[in-house]
Amino acid sequence: MLRRLVRDRQSELAESGLRPGGAAALRLPPSMAFVTHLLAIWRSGGQAILLDHRLTDYEVRRAIERLVPQVVVSPDGPVPAGLRTFVEVETGIASYSGHPANTAHAVVQLSSGSTGPSKVIGRTAEDLVEEVLRYTRIDGVPTRGERVILLPSMVHVLGLVGGLMYGLHAGVELVPPARMTGDAIVQAIASGSSPATVLGVPFHIGLLASVQEPPKLPQFRRMTTGGELVPAAIAAAFEEKYGASLGNMYGMTEVGVIGTDLFGAHRPSIRPAPGIEVRVVDGELQIRRPESPYLGLSDPSRWSDGWLHTKDAGVVDPETGLVSIKGRLDSQVSVGGLKVDLTEVEYTLGTLRGVEAAVVVHDGAITAYLQLNEQRDVARIESDLAELLASYKRPRSVRVLAQLPRTTTGKLVRDTTVLRKAAP
Repeated sequence: MLRRLVRDRQSELAESGLRPGGAAALRLPPSMAFVTHLLAIWRSGGQAILLDHRLTDYEVRRAIERLVPQVVVSPDGPVPAGLRTFVEVETGIASYSGHPANTAHAVVQLSSGSTGPSKVIGRTAEDLVEEVLRYTRIDGVPTRGERVILLPSMVHVLGLVGGLMYGLHAGVELVPPARMTGDAIVQAIASGSSPATVLGVPFHIGLLASVQEPPKLPQFRRMTTGGELVPAAIAAAFEEKYGASLGNMYGMTEVGVIGTDLFGAHRPSIRPAPGIEVRVVDGELQIRRPESPYLGLSDPSRWSDGWLHTKDAGVVDPETGLVSIKGRLDSQVSVGGLKVDLTEVEYTLGTLRGVEAAVVVHDGAITAYLQLNEQRDVARIESDLAELLASYKRPRSVRVLAQLPRTTTGKLVRDTTVLRKAAP
């Protein structure tokens, strides 16, 4: 049935103007429509540009203007609201006067917005195949006949490669829960007798922890989380509650999976995935990549001389080869498993009327400190921002200061302690 649906999508895309070597943008939620259109684009010899359906119209327009696809596939109507993880949507295809794809990349993703030359990431078919095969060599991943309870969005690298593509390759059943709640995840695990692995991010651990008295789940083998590292206390409480191991996975949109500790044996360290070579230079973890994954202008602070700069502080044990991640070195943070670049938020705030300067920090949540050059209501500023940025990127708190703190050289201070003291 999947093959038939993909052939139908191929015909629809061709009628709308997609040609071999062309590019098609998908602005779809996780759904059968997303899966079939993605496979149809690849089978048509096209490049798939993946846009999170939660992006605003403004963000999507900027991406389309920059990437120039031949067609854009969007929901033909509102996306069902609520906490559903996999939805049924009708689609509409808009034709553009886009030119053939500028590169041979099979998939293009936006890491954290489209404001800079380093934000558009491309991956070749060979690179994606290499990552899928890398998963098959990692001890502890689900194998044929097992199930993956899939929580991350397929638009992003963990759900796309670690879930959808690996599942199709390895014969693993993908089971999205009916809703993004702890009870629904438990129901998805209990819905079959075959071994189950929950794939998610640390946010999802909290959902499962909220279940008061979960039933016995002998088929629950493990939970694997990507994104930020999980504190040992949380991991221990999870394993005690469910009797399943909690594994960790470290990766980037630019590379996919970089290292794993699926059995929780090395927490908080990870072991580099098969075929991944790492090093630490001036405290920064770097990954060997033969070419830059970034489209457009090359940024040597992100990739140079065959090495990808992760912007993560790291340490490699010279005896065991284990890698310890010590946190971010730049402005990118993780919110619910989604990457947000704080500089993008600052830039967008600075475009709003009345905002003279902005500093955005992450101190448990995204907080914005503003200096205004005219009287404006904070609620109105937040309303204006909602038209420009997706909800997960927007500050949870906006504070207005008469003057933002600056260094003696005139640079804005981003120290959260200083900012809190300066805020009314």
